[in-house]
Amino acid sequence: MSFFAVVLVVLLLLHPSREGGEGVMVAEGRMCASQSHGFKGTCVRNHNCAQVCRLEHFSGGECQGFRRRCFCTRNC
Repeated sequence: MSFFAVVLVVLLLLHPSREGGEGVMVAEGRMCASQSHGFKGTCVRNHNCAQVCRLEHFSGGECQGFRRRCFCTRNC
């Protein structure tokens, strides 16, 4: 067997199999954030912020910063 064939066989043996039943592979993208226009007052709970952001057609939201503002998030 030639050197190239040996290297190829070793690489194939070391390569992880895709048939392992690992489920669906998801590519994670960047998250973009924008301050909520509908949230009023100081943002205390991320859950409340996320609910308002979903009404604004974002995927979620969280309280951020020293001034505790609600920022809505979505995939860029």
